[in-house]
Amino acid sequence: MPETILHIDASARLADSVSRQLSSRIVERLGGDVIRRDLAQPLPLITQDWVTANFTPPEDRSTAQRDTLALSDRLVDELHAARTIVIGTPIYNFGVPAALKAWIDLVARAGLTFRYSDTGPVGLLTGKRAIIAIASGGTAVGSEIDFASGYLRHMLGFLGITEVEVIAADQIMINADQALTGAHERIDTLAA
Repeated sequence: MPETILHIDASARLADSVSRQLSSRIVERLGGDVIRRDLAQPLPLITQDWVTANFTPPEDRSTAQRDTLALSDRLVDELHAARTIVIGTPIYNFGVPAALKAWIDLVARAGLTFRYSDTGPVGLLTGKRAIIAIASGGTAVGSEIDFASGYLRHMLGFLGITEVEVIAADQIMINADQALTGAHERIDTLAA
C-alpha cells in the first residue's frame, strides 16, 4: 500500500520558489498518495471565537463553534492521515512565513495532536516523519540567526513527530549553484 504524504508549501511565491521546487522534488522522490496543502491560499488566524470553541468540550460545542473549528479539524485530519509530512518553506526575516505559523496554530490542539500529562505535554502524532525543505537568501540554516528550522523541529516534536530531516538550500544569494546542488544531492539519497 502506498505511503500517504502531506505536502505543505509555505512560500508566498508561486513561481520561481526554491522551497516549492525542493518540496516537489522530495514528494516525487518518495512517491505515494499525496494530500496537498498550499499555504499561499491564506489560512485564517486564530481568534477569540476559535479559542473559545477549541476549549469548549466537543459535546458542548454549538453549531457555530463546530463551524469555527471545521477547517482546523480538516488540517488535523490531514496530519493524522499522513505517514510523512513534507514542508517546503522559505526563511522570511529569519523565521517561518506567517502562513506556516497560522497552520501550526490551527493544528496544535490539545486532545487531537498533543495531550497534557503529569510530566508535561505529550505529542500524539508518533510514528510519522517530517522532511523540511528550507530555502534562504542569506540566512545559514542552523546558525544563530536561523529561527525557522529549530522552531519547526521543536513544534513537530511537540506534536510527536521526532523523525525530522532538514534539507536546506541556504544562502542562495551568496552561492546559488552550491546551495541547490547540495540540496538536490540530499534529496536524491532519501529513502521512500
